[in-house]
Amino acid sequence: MIQVLSSAWALLLGMGLLMIGNGMQGTLLGIRGAIENFSTFEMSIVMSAYFVGFLGGSRLAPGMIRRVGHVRVFAALASLISAVMILYPTFPNIAVWSLGRVLIGFCFSAVYVVAESWLNNAADNSNRGQALSLYMIVQTLGIVIAQALLLTADPSGFVLFVIPSVLVSVAITPILLSITPTPAFDTTKPMSLKELVNFSPLGAVGMAIVGGIFAAQFGMSSVYGAEAGLSVAQISIFVSAFFVGAIVLQFPIGYLSDRMERRKLVSVVCSIGVLSSLLGMFFGDNYNLLLVSAFILGGMLNPLYSLLIAHTNDYLEHEDMAAASSGLIFINGLGAVLGPVVVGWMMGTTLGPSAFYLYTAILFAALLVYSLYRATRRASVPIADTGAYVPIYPTATATAVEYAQEVAIEADQDEETAA
Repeated sequence: MIQVLSSAWALLLGMGLLMIGNGMQGTLLGIRGAIENFSTFEMSIVMSAYFVGFLGGSRLAPGMIRRVGHVRVFAALASLISAVMILYPTFPNIAVWSLGRVLIGFCFSAVYVVAESWLNNAADNSNRGQALSLYMIVQTLGIVIAQALLLTADPSGFVLFVIPSVLVSVAITPILLSITPTPAFDTTKPMSLKELVNFSPLGAVGMAIVGGIFAAQFGMSSVYGAEAGLSVAQISIFVSAFFVGAIVLQFPIGYLSDRMERRKLVSVVCSIGVLSSLLGMFFGDNYNLLLVSAFILGGMLNPLYSLLIAHTNDYLEHEDMAAASSGLIFINGLGAVLGPVVVGWMMGTTLGPSAFYLYTAILFAALLVYSLYRATRRASVPIADTGAYVPIYPTATATAVEYAQEVAIEADQDEETAA
């Protein structure tokens, strides 16, 4: 771990600052939208726009990096993110905000691709898994810290938009001034979606559902809080609870993943996800229970992402894992684009804010039923033959997922060598 920090501290610091900025602007827009009297459905369009841009960025970023290089792409897009954050309070208009979210989603996606390829280059076989875990922890802690910064000023003013803009601008400095060499950049030819579905139907369907739930959580939880009448402080703690749960419960579920049949574990995780959603739906007027439901929901959702990737890998040869990464990310992205829009429409009906949890309950239940169905269609992979579980969050790009695949392959090869 010390070796990872010494070689990649500047990158991790910069990414932490970037995630604080991203976490602040996402939650802040949900709160500010209520102040500006935007409807729930209008805010759902704004939140969905981020994932449209993110999906586009993940497809186009590799070509940009090959044309002009890592440094120029990183500096240019981080500067654009900083500028867009200032424009939000200047032009409180749904069309402007939606366009801004598309741009920010695109830029963050490309910036993550650059940072993740740099991180992979800074690590070696002995510490690659530690580097990836540390990167994911830094990302999640950045979002949690962002929620605390929302309490430093009035959300109806400009200051809370200036803070993330400054943080993103400052984040560029340690990365661009570090002596870490620019990595060579290459991309793996993606596997067709048809091939991916044939290899792992549960993995493909599950990634779409997880994308829909995560986008609702990431984009609409602050909108839910504003609609439910929570204060800014309560909303910041509520949003943080999802990501704290993700950190705390990631490793226990990973431990179980390597010791029990993964489809059964998917069913267990989804069952708990349904129960936590119902808890928030029926007892949302009790703030303490609301936090418990958010903690459990985040703690089930984020590890489920890693679990589905590990399950898919169980049916792939090592040489096919990287190719499957782009397909999994693309399917996840499609679900993410639709998630906030569906939640916003549901919350705009007579169901009100409770529709947020109804939506997550329905999707968790759908994945639960499908996982039980798939268990009847194909024999399970013996636990001794399953691949390694590598923690990774839904905020990661295809580059990070390929990086995680490398860690899984190395772990499998180490086990084979030891055997």
